[in-house]
Amino acid sequence: MKAYTLGLYEKSMPGTLTWKEKLLEAREAGFDFVEISIDETDEKLDRLNWTKEERLELVKIMYEVGVPIRTMCLSGHRKYPIGSNDEAVCRRGMEIMEKAIELSEDLGIRIIQLAGYDVYYEESTPESVERFGKNLEIAAMMAARAGVTLGFETMETEFMNTVEKAMHYVKLVNSTYLNVYPDAGNITNAAVMYDTDVLDDLRTGEGHLVAMHLKETVPGKFREIPFGTGHVDFESMVHEAWKLGIRKFVTEFWYTGSDAWREDLKFAHDMMSAIIEKER
Repeated sequence: MKAYTLGLYEKSMPGTLTWKEKLLEAREAGFDFVEISIDETDEKLDRLNWTKEERLELVKIMYEVGVPIRTMCLSGHRKYPIGSNDEAVCRRGMEIMEKAIELSEDLGIRIIQLAGYDVYYEESTPESVERFGKNLEIAAMMAARAGVTLGFETMETEFMNTVEKAMHYVKLVNSTYLNVYPDAGNITNAAVMYDTDVLDDLRTGEGHLVAMHLKETVPGKFREIPFGTGHVDFESMVHEAWKLGIRKFVTEFWYTGSDAWREDLKFAHDMMSAIIEKER
């Protein structure tokens, strides 16, 4: 058995590709699995309503291609946060949580990456923070029933931009099924902003780190920074993550219309796999 798995974020490929084409492209570039996106767009949220037949067809495609979907980036809570002060929005957020867990069960997804904030488009209040914590407890029990692990993404906002902040809620809920799925780029930006050691922050999650997003950033910018042009020290980040027990990594980057997107997939795979291989 391979000592680790390296996944590819779905949005690194053109959205016009079919699922079979996406999995084939991931395989061609050398990746072990794909991370599905359930973002705030109606198109992505509608995936939560796939029929059993549609889900089974996707599972068959995974087996045919030999590349599974094993993690989910659930950013749909940006629009429908589970701490929202709007009762209808909050209820929709919890419905999304339940359906995401059910979809994960059907597709064989092991880890759902949760957005780490109580609210996004509205003002955070003591009430929204309290509601977020209570609904996390409900979400963790949903995940426990399904045997699907939830992992907080360390975000770009101050509410949960460090592993240490995510661990506050992990300890509060105290469930095997709620952990941390850190983003290397986001916690690097936070460390620069706070003048702290990013590896010290990573260590605060010891025993609760389920996977890692390998994403490039520069101070103050969190998206669409090409690998090798930012300030993330992937060598030291992967080395520390490996010591802390992480064995599942996902390269997170975006397709932005370049004709060389296939080359970008291959570059990302080769760069990150070479770094991870040093830890074996």
